[in-house]
Amino acid sequence: MDSTDLQVLAAACRWADEGRRFALVTVARTWGSAPRPPGSWLALRDDGQVAGSVSGGCVEDDLIERMRTGRLAAAAPFKLVYGVTPDEAARFGLPCGGTLELVVEPAPDAALLRALAQLLDRGDLVRRRVDLAGGGVRLLEAQRGDALQWDGSHLTTVHGPRWRLFIVGAGQISRYLAPMAQALDYDITVCDPREAYGPGWDVPGTRLVSDMPDDALLAMAPDTRCAVVALTHDPKLDDMVLLEALRSPAFYVGALGSRLNNARRRERLATHFDFSAAELARLHGPIGLPIGSHTPPEIAVAILAEMTAVRNGVDAARWEAWVASRAVAGAALSGEMPA
Repeated sequence: MDSTDLQVLAAACRWADEGRRFALVTVARTWGSAPRPPGSWLALRDDGQVAGSVSGGCVEDDLIERMRTGRLAAAAPFKLVYGVTPDEAARFGLPCGGTLELVVEPAPDAALLRALAQLLDRGDLVRRRVDLAGGGVRLLEAQRGDALQWDGSHLTTVHGPRWRLFIVGAGQISRYLAPMAQALDYDITVCDPREAYGPGWDVPGTRLVSDMPDDALLAMAPDTRCAVVALTHDPKLDDMVLLEALRSPAFYVGALGSRLNNARRRERLATHFDFSAAELARLHGPIGLPIGSHTPPEIAVAILAEMTAVRNGVDAARWEAWVASRAVAGAALSGEMPA
């Protein structure tokens, strides 16, 4: 569950406390190109105020009009489809002839929304099941790997703790990486036991710890929604966190350094700490996508781009092949071939 949908949940709970009537709209399925993925939320108040989004804007305008004219009032949740025909897709601003299937809850159970908010605050992973036929909504325990399910009459969405980023080093790259990652819904922990760096860390909304990196990461209990990035260039710190991170469920583990330094790092880990080839293959180093980055903000962009690719299941080898093909194409146009 990303921060946008958490804001929707907070708004819905606030409106319920104020005694306002509102509807909850969930993206159940999309065909073609869609601005928001399945599971995305929108809360729509009786006066037309909205929180969140389910499209690029035109669908929201139609939903607001439906709310104001009473066409979203119903006894039970129901399905609403936009973009069935190319003309309708164009009318509602759905790109590439896309289709959007929504589930509308005209009067969500406020107590269940508050209960969901409490479970998420506690760090639980939760399934929310909406029964269109019977009108009931249930909160169920979820497991890692559970995904959204929609069969036309039952919608099950998965809501869980935020993505987390554990950064070793409070240097310049981290000062750019942390706020960029916050914009992509990461909860940020920065670890730096060095006296010259930690006291000067002042990035709002982040957490700074001064424990040794391996201890701090273990205390954080990394899971499959956690990324670990080592940015100090100091093997005494970076290697320590990698000892735990590479054997954890963290979805991304990266370390700063040149190809030579990372080759030496892998050799150290294999020789002295008995890491397998499969475990070492999880290490992204040199860290970040190869975009020619040199400055701290450019390196931060490259790191976050690679994290996003891994998080979305994009094979990094495909990116490197694409970069290579672009280089060859550019050289051909200029009459030169890359070395």
